[in-house]
Amino acid sequence: MTQVKSSIMQKNDNFYKIANQNKPHIYNEKIPLQRLIQLKPDDTKFGGVKVSESDVDKQFLSKKDLNKGDKIILDFGQHCVGKLNLHIESHGEPMDSPLYLHLKLAELPAELVIDSASYHGWISSSWIQEEYIHIDELPCDLKLPRRYAFRYVEIEVKDTSSKWSARISNPFVISESAVTMDAVAPLKIADKTLEKIDAVSIKTLHDCMQDVFEDGPKRDRRLWLGDLRLQALANYQTFKDYGLVKRCLYLFGGSITTDNRIPADVFIQPKITPDSVFLLDYSLLFVAVLKDYFWETKDQDTLNDLYPIAKRTVNEALNYVDDSGILEACDSWKLFVDWSKEIDKKVSGQAILIYALKQLVQLADIQSDPDLNFYQQKISTLSANSVNKLFDQQKGLFVSNGQLNIASQVWMVLAHVLPDEENKKLMDKSITTFFPIKGIATPYMYHHIAQALLESDHRTEAVQLIKDYWGKMIELGADTFWEAFEPDNLNFSPYGSLIINSYCHAWSCTPTYLIRKYL
Repeated sequence: MTQVKSSIMQKNDNFYKIANQNKPHIYNEKIPLQRLIQLKPDDTKFGGVKVSESDVDKQFLSKKDLNKGDKIILDFGQHCVGKLNLHIESHGEPMDSPLYLHLKLAELPAELVIDSASYHGWISSSWIQEEYIHIDELPCDLKLPRRYAFRYVEIEVKDTSSKWSARISNPFVISESAVTMDAVAPLKIADKTLEKIDAVSIKTLHDCMQDVFEDGPKRDRRLWLGDLRLQALANYQTFKDYGLVKRCLYLFGGSITTDNRIPADVFIQPKITPDSVFLLDYSLLFVAVLKDYFWETKDQDTLNDLYPIAKRTVNEALNYVDDSGILEACDSWKLFVDWSKEIDKKVSGQAILIYALKQLVQLADIQSDPDLNFYQQKISTLSANSVNKLFDQQKGLFVSNGQLNIASQVWMVLAHVLPDEENKKLMDKSITTFFPIKGIATPYMYHHIAQALLESDHRTEAVQLIKDYWGKMIELGADTFWEAFEPDNLNFSPYGSLIINSYCHAWSCTPTYLIRKYL
């Protein structure tokens, strides 16, 4: 078994050139203020806060004097990704001091009631969306130069002077996206709950489609391979922006290392830069993104370019199969699977390798690859090893280093390691053993659970899971779906605070794919 010790980025400038030839046009829309609001404590609401109408109507905003310590909260009525604009004037005597403002921009009201100084998590606090601004002269048209992701804006006057007040008028957002909502065909479904979930899914995807498929427009604002796979699937059912998928495929294809690993994510600005993070399952899923893209587009040139990249990373992963025929990840090429630290990921990794090999075999057949038989044999061997060494016949479940968990069963179902009838029985057993689901906190894993249900003839259970999980987010006030959500622990954050969580996140957009493809 190979252990990776070092890695050198083998950047392919020609692939990056093709990626840049597929840069999207960014569409802008002017989004006006909908209302002013106020927040009140309410333990029954997400983050312990509820929204109510402000005493100030938006039509009288321009007449409201704002002095030291005053706050107003703007509500734009929808999740926005773009730049905030305000007109500010002084009222009273001439300005004898600057205006000093504190702006907090939030995707959800819960973010506004958390003091940013209280955050001490492991991810940078610079992601917290706030600005401290001095303005020397009024009137002023204030346009924040930085793009933010938000619906709500709290404006606090830190200071003026006793001689004059500030007045704010004409707040609006210039939103940004690579796609427009009118590109999506209406969903024809009688179930109004699923219709609403579909709409929020599409809005989530829309706001993540920027210069690339971003993981989240608030944070991390870059291209991640695991997210890309799910975004691309949702995109094929909705916006059908094939150029953006092609761009992202070439960004990853151009970033493979000399030791044949594809980075988990890529930075785009100020220049294309692959990250130093490597996740084994993400690298393998590049194959699936390529296969799905080719199935949609029949783009043979792209397949010819990137098929060798897919082969290289799968071949490298095969070097991590131990003498017993089981994949063993290492510290420098870990498995992600889910944020959960409770689940053992060995079986999931084995299943993802088989899943990727099955995608590769389909492409190998199209490419008339002489290695086709080799990969087919690997699938047979790895599948047999999985059943013989990882499956507990008495329990009817796969066992991962002595642990039973939902992720192991789901990925084995998706890899179709067992015949269809046994696959169905495996999911039957998973439902009785692991439902209601505990300890899973990402829509990324919930997507795979729902898809496994649908692919194993459990439509009713899949629909209920989608409603219980994504529908619950809507009940809690979601305009877009979240990065992390644990229904039994509403304060869950991978980073230690709700203020840093992303509430519009790529890997949560897939109900539209599941609904439109399977239902």
